[in-house]
Amino acid sequence: MKTIIRSATIIDPNSPFHNKTVDIFIADGCITKIGATLPNPDNCQEIQLDNLHVSPGWFDSSVSLGEPGFEDRETIKNGLQVAAKSGFTGIALQPNSYPIIDNQSQVHFVKSKAQSAATELFPIGALTKGSEGKDMAELFDMKNAGAIAFGDYNRSLDNANLLKIALQYAQDFDGLVIAFSQDEKIKGNGVANEGVVSTRLGLKGIPNLAEELQVARNLFLLEYTGGKLHMPTISTAKSVALIQEAKTKGLNVSCSVSVHNIILTDVKLEDFDTRFKVNPPLRTEADRLALIEGVKNGTIDLITSDHNPIDIEHKKMDFDTAKSGTIGLESAFGALLTVLPLETVINKLTAARALFGIENPTISEGAKANLSLFNPEGKSTFTSESILSKSKNSAFIGTEMKGKVYGIMNQNQLILNQ
Repeated sequence: MKTIIRSATIIDPNSPFHNKTVDIFIADGCITKIGATLPNPDNCQEIQLDNLHVSPGWFDSSVSLGEPGFEDRETIKNGLQVAAKSGFTGIALQPNSYPIIDNQSQVHFVKSKAQSAATELFPIGALTKGSEGKDMAELFDMKNAGAIAFGDYNRSLDNANLLKIALQYAQDFDGLVIAFSQDEKIKGNGVANEGVVSTRLGLKGIPNLAEELQVARNLFLLEYTGGKLHMPTISTAKSVALIQEAKTKGLNVSCSVSVHNIILTDVKLEDFDTRFKVNPPLRTEADRLALIEGVKNGTIDLITSDHNPIDIEHKKMDFDTAKSGTIGLESAFGALLTVLPLETVINKLTAARALFGIENPTISEGAKANLSLFNPEGKSTFTSESILSKSKNSAFIGTEMKGKVYGIMNQNQLILNQ
């Protein structure tokens, strides 16, 4: 396939064409020529879109899809199509399917389901068998099968010794351990951020301490063992400060934040709408601003949609019993542009590849065409019609967005959101 992308402004600090508006000629999935007003003697397809910008393909570090086991929530095929139309050329798939992805055969299965997709799928293997926190899973076998990291999605490991052993063992093959940080005993039956809003609404609270205590413990373990540790979806100002201090010490720790935690706060819970029940919970405005500052100063390495489809039967319930989670692929880019500069958004949506040991794409002649296409200008409101996922549990319905995602070019495929 041959394609010319016309008048595209390139956003890629690693490219000699950064911030330049050029044409990009792509043949058989490779960028063969970049320049002004490229000729088209073969009459190949041309892509011309309003205020078109192009960056290296975005990568989401935390996506749940359901399949196998929860295909009613989302399938791998449709989920990858959603990711493509949302601008993502790669996703890290969480292991929270049924069965849990805790062995090499499950890793092979999900990879085989994604072979022909434009968006590449990279499985995260469960850190413990069945994500039950009791016995370590077959990490090395899963690594050889294609798992890029190991963690139990949204489950904190109470057994500190098991996390210590995992950090030590994973060093033998340069493995990345993911540690969701939330003390389950302190969380208890909490369903919302502990504070003024939860008190007024009569909802059981989850104190910031539940996260921060576990973050501190995990950092102590990392300092003792060495190795690489990633803390996903942190949500409090103190967590940012603790990780910043650990990085100053030279610890190999990284972290991410969910889009919804830097856009929304617990005031959204006023109507008991379960779309806003997420884990970790939406926090206060002070926490939200601290998270944004952590993104800007580099303490927070990645931003994730933390896309988690939940079927309507488990969302349309009273707040205490509804499942936690929101979908977020479709809304991630537009929401982020309302609070962060464009280059920061692109940086935080592309940095995960290096963290997970995946080759980073660049926009240069001779490179593979791994591109996200978008318009950073314009405003719109995210509606239920904007949702492409099978599940509709979006916390962003009714939220003002900035910019527009056009689609992606990857794996010698062009996917446009039209």
